[in-house]
Amino acid sequence: MERAVARDYSRSRIHPKKFALWVACGSILMMFAAFTSAYVVRQAQGNWLEFELPNVFFVSTAVILLSSLSIHLAYRAFKGGNERLYKGLLVLTFILGIAFLILQYQGWLAMSHIGIELTTNPSGSFIYVISGVHAAHILGGLAALIIALIHAFALKYQVTPARKLRLEMTMTYWHFVDFLWIYLLIFFITQS
Repeated sequence: MERAVARDYSRSRIHPKKFALWVACGSILMMFAAFTSAYVVRQAQGNWLEFELPNVFFVSTAVILLSSLSIHLAYRAFKGGNERLYKGLLVLTFILGIAFLILQYQGWLAMSHIGIELTTNPSGSFIYVISGVHAAHILGGLAALIIALIHAFALKYQVTPARKLRLEMTMTYWHFVDFLWIYLLIFFITQS
């Protein structure tokens, strides 16, 4: 069965698991496009409270960008045979992912402290919901990172096609949710 999949992969040029991941990412992207479209439509209807995003959201953006860099470097270290660097960078990526979620929560608290509650005004509600749904997708990425960490520390270090594919897919998803946050932040800034 594995050989049949490998043969099919060589003909189609994309592994079926990668294709499924890209379809999932496309679906997630469409969901966030719908959220941001609804944001624009609701904003045009009036009763919209303008406010600046708390600075902690910008700090969280720097953290998530660093996490994207660290997982990319972990993947390169894995392929290059540098086991120690690979493992260290995977751990760093996971820690930065947790830090991002903590900073998002602090951003929500900062919004609450300036009087923007979940139910105060639609403008705040959209930011809570959109960033909250994004945080849920980060949790999915952290779950994938936990599996990658288990493989890194529990299995003997080997660069096999299956392990390379799993790590590459984890990296792809992580990059996707990272850049999705950047899109959302730019959207929030330009719409306020």
